[in-house]
Amino acid sequence: MEQVNPTGRPRHVIWNTAETRPDEQFAYYREAICQAFMNLTPESATMSRFPATVETIRLGAGAINRVVFPEHTVNRSRADIAASGESCFYLNFKLTGRCRMLQGDREVSLSRGQVGIVDSDREVTLLHDRGPTLEVASFWVPSRALRDRLPHSFDFGAERVSDDPHVGHLIVETARSLNSGALRMTEQDSIRLFDVLLDLVALSLSRRSRARAAESVNFADATVLALRCAVHERLRKPGLTVAAVAGAVGISERYVHKLFERSGTTFSDYVMGRRLDGAAADLKDPALGGREIGTIAFDWGFSDLSHFTRRFKQRFGCRPRDWRSH
Repeated sequence: MEQVNPTGRPRHVIWNTAETRPDEQFAYYREAICQAFMNLTPESATMSRFPATVETIRLGAGAINRVVFPEHTVNRSRADIAASGESCFYLNFKLTGRCRMLQGDREVSLSRGQVGIVDSDREVTLLHDRGPTLEVASFWVPSRALRDRLPHSFDFGAERVSDDPHVGHLIVETARSLNSGALRMTEQDSIRLFDVLLDLVALSLSRRSRARAAESVNFADATVLALRCAVHERLRKPGLTVAAVAGAVGISERYVHKLFERSGTTFSDYVMGRRLDGAAADLKDPALGGREIGTIAFDWGFSDLSHFTRRFKQRFGCRPRDWRSH
């Protein structure tokens, strides 16, 4: 099957084998995962019914694929690789059951709540077991999107990135937030959170290749990403405070200010910029053309329309209504 680029589909697609005859369910499932992931070769232990669903949600050039299925094996063979038009990484967040990922001389096992990654340009076998009904949220990551975040000479291997002592828990929580909220947030918001997830994964992978890197610097980098994630999740709440974000990340308010200063900005300027960017994107969204400007402003945490208009003009050089009309 020729691989279908995620950007060429509707944002949200669901395949369900219950829609087909029992003897055709596994073949239907095979087609669905090839559409969602790229060319793969699954092997089923049973020749009869195969109850499964495949759900894909576009995240810009990437996607999140939620898959529910019985125990089985999935291979990415040399023929599959040769038949695919592009490459990606599979970033798997295990929700139920176990998955053993075999790639080259490495075997990485994922249990519930763990996150691992494999390269689609290398042969890989995924053994899904330990449960009659298994589930995974697998992020389809374009290779360039991750490699651009890594050192040029980075040598990639299958990894369980949730084990990272500094950012592993942040990777898990960001993957969980994106999995649960991808359809509730706007596509632009989901793309931003996806970028945060890739930043965290790249930080974890690159840490392993820098044996002499200062752990304090790595921790600060990871905490900045966690701060941005915490702000992102609360942007639409009016009255967002440093205390709320500090409490969510588990650091002091003073350290919040220090980390934003280290990044060349302040907490208030960062929040204001992200809110204005979000409102500007909504004003350009044809699907929101009938929504009042004030409503959009309030949706993004502003409580005063005149203040929103003034700050919007400062940032974009025009009033919100002029921005929308051009």
